[in-house]
Amino acid sequence: MCAGVILPGVLPVRAADAAANPGEVRVAVASSFSQTADRLCRAFFTHRPGRCVLTPGASGLLASQVAQGAPFDVFLSADARRAERLEIQGLAVQGTRRTYAIGRLVLWAPGRGGMTLKATLADGSLRTIAIANPDSAPYGAAAVETLRALGMTSGERLRIVQGENAAQAFQFVASGAADAGFVALSQVLEYEASSGTSIRHEIVAVEPALHAPIEQQAVLLAGAAANPVARALLEFLRSDEAGRIIRSAGYAVPPR
Repeated sequence: MCAGVILPGVLPVRAADAAANPGEVRVAVASSFSQTADRLCRAFFTHRPGRCVLTPGASGLLASQVAQGAPFDVFLSADARRAERLEIQGLAVQGTRRTYAIGRLVLWAPGRGGMTLKATLADGSLRTIAIANPDSAPYGAAAVETLRALGMTSGERLRIVQGENAAQAFQFVASGAADAGFVALSQVLEYEASSGTSIRHEIVAVEPALHAPIEQQAVLLAGAAANPVARALLEFLRSDEAGRIIRSAGYAVPPR
């Protein structure tokens, strides 16, 4: 998706600039899910008028913006905690919170392949590891849990660099600013599709048992309680068509 170009079904703008137009759904979305949200919105609006206004960012920061009155209709969080908190605070419509995807954490270690996760992290040539901010991004929190489970912490040999969100952590690795990074499998697939470069041989899967499930939840925000299109978009996330899109992007989906 090119910046500054309006595409059918999706218009990326700042939340504060979004006007509440009929058929428009303003979506706050975790940065790691933004491209998948783009595809979901396109599919949803194929046979109906309207569009999504996507605002990507770290889940914690987006939740804070919602609490401060940002004009969103739907929140696609990269975890369950933020969506649940908004519901408890009365900022989301009761009964609309649901899991739409389950994220998969991987370690991307360029130039290193064929080793186990622990062996890769123990490689003496690996000095810096990028993660998303664990305080605001669920993939960052899962990365910290994984390192702790493996008995590894930041020290003299291994330095952890934090990105604001999962997208920035991925960019640190892609640019060479970090030797490796904990990223979402979905980001790997998106990178391969957009760049035409295969990096799967440099990817090490993280066992789900090493961290809490990255259960990504969606919720209808209180200001959109009377917005039928926003409600319909949430229902669409439970459809078989949406499930196929989500799985193809590298996520697991909950039972329908």
